[in-house]
Parts: sequence; C-alpha cells; structure tokens
Amino acid sequence: MTDAARLRVDAFDYPLPDAAIAQTPAEPRDSSRLLVLDRSASRAGAPSMRHRVFRDVRDELRAGDLLVVNDSRVIPARLPARRPGGGAAEVLVLRPLDDDRWEALVRPSARLRDGSVLTLRTGDTVEVGERLGDGTRAVRFSRDPSAVLEAAGEMPLPPYIHDRSAPPDRYQTVYAQPPGSAAAPTAGLHFTPELLASLQAGGVRRATVTLHVGLDTFRPLEGEFIDEHRIHTEWYDIPDVTRAALEETRRQGGRVVAVGTTSVRVLETAARHAASAGWTDLYITPPYRFAAVDAIVTNFHLPRSSLLLLVTAFVQARMADATPFEARDTLLAAYREALERGYRFFSFGDAMLLV
Repeated sequence: MTDAARLRVDAFDYPLPDAAIAQTPAEPRDSSRLLVLDRSASRAGAPSMRHRVFRDVRDELRAGDLLVVNDSRVIPARLPARRPGGGAAEVLVLRPLDDDRWEALVRPSARLRDGSVLTLRTGDTVEVGERLGDGTRAVRFSRDPSAVLEAAGEMPLPPYIHDRSAPPDRYQTVYAQPPGSAAAPTAGLHFTPELLASLQAGGVRRATVTLHVGLDTFRPLEGEFIDEHRIHTEWYDIPDVTRAALEETRRQGGRVVAVGTTSVRVLETAARHAASAGWTDLYITPPYRFAAVDAIVTNFHLPRSSLLLLVTAFVQARMADATPFEARDTLLAAYREALERGYRFFSFGDAMLLV
C-alpha cells in the first residue's frame, strides 16, 4: 500500500467542546441517551438515525439475539504517591507480571531511576523498576499487591473526568466479576439489573466474556498513519457456556450484539484463532471483515483513537462499496448530530447502538 492509499491518523479527528465530555454518570444508569445508527439503510442512502433513551434498547433488540458483555471488574488501580524528595507521584497499575511485580504507568517516569521508592498514603511503598516499553515500568510492592490496592488505591477514572464525586461502583458494571481491568468497559455502564431482566424476559439472552482492559484505553494513536500504531496485549477468556450460546444463536438465526469494543475484540479474536483464552492485540481498522459480531452497543469515542477506528470499520462493513472515508463521514455525521442534540461523550456519556 502506498502512502497515498494509507489512512492518516488526523483523518480521524473531530472537534469536541469540553462541555460535551460527561463528568458524572446518568442516574439511573439506563436514563442515558441512545443514538441508533441503522446501517441496514445504507444501501438506499445514508444510514438512518433514531434518538432514544437507553432503556429503550429493549425495543431495538429482538428475541433470539445474544447480548455479549465483558464482565471484567475494575481494580482500584490508581495510587497517589510521594517521591523520596517529597514531590507528588502516581502509579497506575495495569497487570501482574509475576508473583510480586506489576506493569504500571508511573508519573513522573522520567525523574524516577530504577530502584526509586515511592510512598503511598497508607505508608506502603512501591519500588519503581525497569522500563518495559510503551511508556510502562515494572513496579514491586512492599506487601501483597491486592492488599495495597485495596487500602491505598483509587478508581482509575480517565484524566478527562475532573468531577470525582460519583461513588466508585458507578465506574463498574452491574455484572462485573473477575478483577483485572485498569479502566471500565464503559458501554456496559448503562445497563441496570432491571433492564437486563426485561431483556431476558423478551427473549434476549446474555453471555459473558472477559477482557481485562489495559494500556490502550489511555493511549492515543501513534504515528502519522494508522498502520503505525500498535495495540498493547490484553488477556481475554471465553467460557464454554458462552461459546455454546454463540453457536446456538448462529444456528437459530439470531444476532450477536457485542456490548463495547472490548467484547468485539474478544469475539473477533476467537473467531480467527479458535482460542478460548489468551492474549489479544487485535487492532481493528477499516476496512475489516467482521466474522462474529452483528451489532454493537458502544459509547462516543475520543478523536484519533483506536476505538473510533474500530467503530468506523463496523459502519463500513455493511455500507455497500463504501470507502473507509465514506464510513468515517457517516459516523462523524452521527457524532455531529449527537453534539447538536446535547449528547454527552466518553466514559460517563451516552451510547450508540450500531445495527
């Protein structure tokens, strides 16, 4: 592919006023707004857009559909700390490396030599070790890491959320189970137990996958062209019961509805490699042939992000003969309409349903 045919990172930028970035979650969860982008109309023109409240997603789904959610639980991964000289520091743990070392983002990394010891508010210490690449460091805790995180850690809200008044469980899905994520799979934040029960009563089944969200939630696209970016590996697992539910849904003609881009990446990874568990670095960019997912529930994503590329690829997948640029224009037109109508963006913001 020549440079002229390659997709530039800046082609996936868009203007976003700070006021559109949600600072607090909707209450109740399912009172957030929902923009339905119906790609099936694309062959006759632009995809249709419908504006709804999120709890109305039950009217957009149908009996026989399978809702696939990421059940990873967010850990209190953000650790405010002090440097040996008294200056402020911060450790954001990402994943365990072995029995007593974790991979982490450390600030200010450039000022901390290997072996520097940071002190947490509990008096526990964290030793900063070698550089691992991608801006991360190895860190070692003075005692059991789980105990330190429980005592001294904070929920790792994204840096664009300045209002920290929401209770910690509002940055957690209602079905979260195995701990391991350094950021929430935020498309799932809109579901309540009552909405899930209503969907089940209407014949929409639910299955779980696990992907522990890691570094790429915090990283913008790197380089001038999108193919220069590299996705950080993340651990995933698909239970046998979920695999059986996926096979039955296909056999009966139902749709697989992925809740969030993390669920998409798990399902598409498994469709290609037939592995129920492992590490994935799947980087979905347009054009892309989806093998496992028929619809996506997702939030509004950051400009110049890998998540925006994934959603663009999904929009293109059902637009007959569309180029990546036409799919991008379709998606960003929906984003512009959402902004004009006062939708809220990013982690605590409103949602889209792509069908």
